[in-house]
Amino acid sequence: MEVKQINKRASGQAFELILKPPSPVSEAPRTLASPKKKELSLEEIQKKLEAAEERRKSQEAQVLKHLAEKREHEREVLQKALEENNNFSKMAEEKLILKMEQIKENREANLAALIERLQEKVTAPSLLTLD
Repeated sequence: MEVKQINKRASGQAFELILKPPSPVSEAPRTLASPKKKELSLEEIQKKLEAAEERRKSQEAQVLKHLAEKREHEREVLQKALEENNNFSKMAEEKLILKMEQIKENREANLAALIERLQEKVTAPSLLTLD
């Protein structure tokens, strides 16, 4: 055990207490012994390669399936948007046709009323007579 005085202060003294010196063994980082590799037979290597190939094919199939589902969804969304656009266009066209028909009917009614008033003026006996 070793005691070192660090510095003196007005409020007191500070000390560093070292219980035991660092051992040289603890300075070196410990390495874990890696497990010894066992020898793989040709059959085991072949099985591992086949399993890896199956995993790769499975993953590729899964990615392709996901892409196909995504494309199908995009196609459905596009189809729905086109249908909504067509429906909107049809509704707008129908409203425009109805409005044009209403304007035509109003115009014809106004013209008929104007013609009737003019005919009344022409056929009405003149209020001013020259005697």
